[in-house]
Amino acid sequence: MHISARDAAVVQRSVAVYSELLDSIKTRRARLGVIGLGYVGLPIALTAVKAGYPVLGFDVNSAYVAQINRGESMIRHIPAEMVAAAVRSERFEATGNFGRLNEPDAIVICVPTPLTPHREPDLSYVVGSAKAVAAQLRPGQLVVLESTTYPGTTQEVVRPILETSGLKSGVDFFLAFSPEREDPGNPAFSMSSVPKVVGGDGSAALELAKAMYDELVVATVPVSSPATAEAVKLTENIFRAVNIALVNELKIVYTAMGIDIWEVIEAAKTKPFGFMPFYPGPGLGGHCIPIDPFYLAWKAREHEVPTRFIELAGEINTRMPYHVVERLAEAVDCRSRRGLTGAKVLVLGLAYKKNVDDIRESPSLKLIELLERRGAVCDYHDPFVPKIPPSRAHAGLAGRQSVPLEPASIGRYDAVLIATDHDDVDYGTVVMHASIVVDTRNACRGVGVRRGNVITA
Repeated sequence: MHISARDAAVVQRSVAVYSELLDSIKTRRARLGVIGLGYVGLPIALTAVKAGYPVLGFDVNSAYVAQINRGESMIRHIPAEMVAAAVRSERFEATGNFGRLNEPDAIVICVPTPLTPHREPDLSYVVGSAKAVAAQLRPGQLVVLESTTYPGTTQEVVRPILETSGLKSGVDFFLAFSPEREDPGNPAFSMSSVPKVVGGDGSAALELAKAMYDELVVATVPVSSPATAEAVKLTENIFRAVNIALVNELKIVYTAMGIDIWEVIEAAKTKPFGFMPFYPGPGLGGHCIPIDPFYLAWKAREHEVPTRFIELAGEINTRMPYHVVERLAEAVDCRSRRGLTGAKVLVLGLAYKKNVDDIRESPSLKLIELLERRGAVCDYHDPFVPKIPPSRAHAGLAGRQSVPLEPASIGRYDAVLIATDHDDVDYGTVVMHASIVVDTRNACRGVGVRRGNVITA
C-alpha cells in the first residue's frame, strides 16, 4: 500500500509528538493543568503534586484561587496543611488566567455537569472549558475530560471544539476520558487509592492517559473508547440510584404495614451473598447520583431506546422530599391540629451527606422550600454549612445562616427534621428536648436513642 509523502510526514510528526509527551509524563517532567479546583479537581492537583509533577490549577472563582495560593483549603475534608504543603513545594500554583492553558503538557477538565430546569444535560461548563483550551491548544498536549456526562460527549462535543484550533486529535494533540470517582468525606478512599478507568480517542491517547494515571493512582483500567469510559461512570452511579430508589419505595410500603425498613435491612445484610445493603433517605444529593440517570435517559432518546426502569428510579427518588413533608405534616397535625401553617421546623443537616460541607443537589434545600410553601417557618442547623451559598436551583435560600443547636431553643420548634446525620450532633439532646423528631436517616436509633416522639420518614 502506497503512503503519500504528506501522510508519511503526518505519521512521523504524530509519533514524535507522542513519544516526547510520553517520556515527559513517565519522567514526571510534564506539567499538569487542572481546570476546576473543586471537590474533584483539587484532589487531583494535590495527588499530582505529591507524585512529583508540577501543577497549574485553573478556576474562574478568584476567591478560591487566592485562597489556594495562600495555602488554605476551601473544602472541609481536604486539610489546609495539604494545600499549604503543595504550595510551599513550589510545584503548585492556582490561576484564573486561562490564557496560560498553553503551559501544561496535560490538561484535566473537572467542571460541573448539572441539569437544566427541564432535566436535560447542561454541558455549558464543559463547552466553555473546551473553548478555553482550544484557544491556547498547542501540539503535544494531552486533554482529559473527567466531568460526568453521557456517552459520546468527549468525541462528539469536546473533540470538534478542540479541533477548531486547526490541530487534529491523535496527531497534534491527544484526547481521553477518565471518570472521576471521588467520594467526599470518605476516609477509607483517597483519589490515589481508587483505580481509574481510562478511554482514549485512539490508541496513542489511551497510552498517554494511562501513563499519566499510572503515576497517580493504584491501578488504571483501560477500556476501548471514551464512550465506554463515560458509560462506566453512568453505570456505577445509576446502580446506586436504582437501588436507593428500591429501598425508598420499600420504606413506604413497609411503613404502611408497620414494619421498620431499617430493621429489615440490618437483618438482610447478614446474608453473605446475593444482597448488598442500601439505605433510604429524604432524597438523593451530591453532584452525580441524582443527575446521571437523566443524562443516560436523555442520550437514549436520541437512539429511540426507552429507559423506563432508570426513569422510574429517578422519579421515586425525586418524590422522596414530598413523602417526608407529608409524614412531618401528619405528625404535627396529630399534636397541634393545625398542620404546617405557622409551624416552626428545625432542619438538622443541610449537606447532602454526613460529615461534609457539600450541599450540591441536597434534598434539605428542597425540604425547606416545600415546608415553607406549606406555611411552615424553617430554620436549619449544620455544623459544616454556616451559611447557605448562592445556587441556581434554590436562589431564595441564599444567605440564610445555621442556628445554634441548644437545649433551650430545640423545644421552641414544633418539629425537628433530621435530614443529614452528621456525627457532630448530640441526637440524645435533640430527642430529649424536641416535641417531635422526624428522622429520615435512622440517626436516633443509630446512637441508641429511642423515645415515642421519634418518627421515621
